[in-house]
Amino acid sequence: MTEENRNARKVRDGVVVSNKMAKTAVVAVVERVRHPKYDKFVLRTKKLYVHDEANDVQPGDKVRVMETRPMSKLKRWRVVEILERAK
Repeated sequence: MTEENRNARKVRDGVVVSNKMAKTAVVAVVERVRHPKYDKFVLRTKKLYVHDEANDVQPGDKVRVMETRPMSKLKRWRVVEILERAK
């Protein structure tokens, strides 16, 4: 299977909430979704368990994560890049 005929993987931007696990971080991803009945945009937050091989993300960092193969029971994402460090 080559890179061209494989489906594009999902990419999300989020903020690191926790890094207390070994090689794992919890990233909060916020998305704006239109409410079906009230036609108003609401913010939905999802917490993603993310693989961080180098253990270098800190809480508050903005990161880009990409979907990957299942790494554990809950971990299906990995850190692609750190967009902005926490102040």
